[in-house]
Amino acid sequence: GNGLWEIRTNLPSNRIARVLVCLHKGILVALHGFIKKTQKTPNDELTLAMKRQKEL
Repeated sequence: GNGLWEIRTNLPSNRIARVLVCLHKGILVALHGFIKKTQKTPNDELTLAMKRQKEL
């Protein structure tokens, strides 16, 4: 819906990293990366990525 995708990877010590990305003029842009602590992506992480997406 909002044009964001989430790239997921597992890190040592059972940590999970996420990078929120979008396509902008045919280029994949990394907007925000964070260590995920809960099952659901926190709203503040999504809000920050969407703010940065609008600034492109």
